[in-house]
Amino acid sequence: MVVFDIRAGGSKTRDTARWRDPKRYMWIYGLAIPASPFLAWVLVHYLHLGVFWAAGALIIAVVCPLVDRFARLDTSNPPEAVMKQLENDKYYRRCTYMYLPLQYAGLFFGCWMWVSQPMGWAEMFAMASTLGIVGGVGINAAHELGHKRTKHERLLAKVALAQSCYGHFYVEHNLGHHIRVATPEDPATARFGEGYWRFLPRSVFGGLVSAWRYESARLRRRRVSVWNVRRNNILNAWLMSVVLYVVLIAVFGWGIAPWLAVQAVMAVMFLEGVNYLEHYGLLRRRRADGKYEKVAAEHSWNSDHVCSNAFLYNLQRHSDHHANPLRRYQTLRSMDGAPQLPAGYAVLVILSLFPPLWRKVMDKRLLDHYDHDLSRINVDPLARRRVVAKYS
Repeated sequence: MVVFDIRAGGSKTRDTARWRDPKRYMWIYGLAIPASPFLAWVLVHYLHLGVFWAAGALIIAVVCPLVDRFARLDTSNPPEAVMKQLENDKYYRRCTYMYLPLQYAGLFFGCWMWVSQPMGWAEMFAMASTLGIVGGVGINAAHELGHKRTKHERLLAKVALAQSCYGHFYVEHNLGHHIRVATPEDPATARFGEGYWRFLPRSVFGGLVSAWRYESARLRRRRVSVWNVRRNNILNAWLMSVVLYVVLIAVFGWGIAPWLAVQAVMAVMFLEGVNYLEHYGLLRRRRADGKYEKVAAEHSWNSDHVCSNAFLYNLQRHSDHHANPLRRYQTLRSMDGAPQLPAGYAVLVILSLFPPLWRKVMDKRLLDHYDHDLSRINVDPLARRRVVAKYS
């Protein structure tokens, strides 16, 4: 248990404030996601309803939004005096480490279910959706680990990404997105008036091209061949995916190959849904020298909904994450000045799949954030005429 004595003004007094992290054990609940393939089997076995093969998707799409709806928002922050010791408490990083063995145990278990259980096509798709959610949240675990300086955590980030074949995210997110966030140049920043289905290919392929450009430049500076698999962080991350899929198909047969592809696509769609909502329409201003202003709280959408944050390692406290990328999830703060989302990520990722509903909920909120000044908003060039006609 993290316990701290905080002495006012640095003076020694008998009255000390003892602070205990009230969310210390909340992060264990997030392991329900990688455990969901096993939960799916239990529910189907005892309730005899094939819909429960989609247990992972049901947790994200039903359980999480319901808890967020009725739980109080959590806007509390750790005191500044405890930050360093809280950051160094290894319990919290073990919570992210525990995700990976469960993730891969669930993946192998899901493959076994595909070949051993009397499933119809719909039930096999339901299991693919569960594994896709596990892989998608696994990308978020990789996001947390990949920001750290330790070699073993960065290696674990690539391992977490292997299931979804999204290894280039390891490079693009750190070297690309965090530099260009909330600018028109960032493929992972959604623009005002841009629907999710148009954003998705732009972010996926734009991120891939950007990642290769950054990694190639890094290797050239070190006079290393771009095709050096050991040194190229994209190639060796992809190689992990190849080895993983070869092993799975060798063990369980070619019949699982289409479903492995389905779960990987669903994982990527979930991750890109999160990307879509995190910076929708937000824009950093250009300075007189042509460079963009420093990233501030106002350039990321924030959410203090409890359940979504528990499952996503405080990712929804996104403004503080961009201000302090190396800060561990347990110390991320709810920041003043950050625009607030009306719900947790779980609800809004689903909402983003329906662009008219998304615009109805989010466009007014974005306009209010910028006092209806379109010049301050990152407007989609393909939608500019429509947006100006409607809102100017």
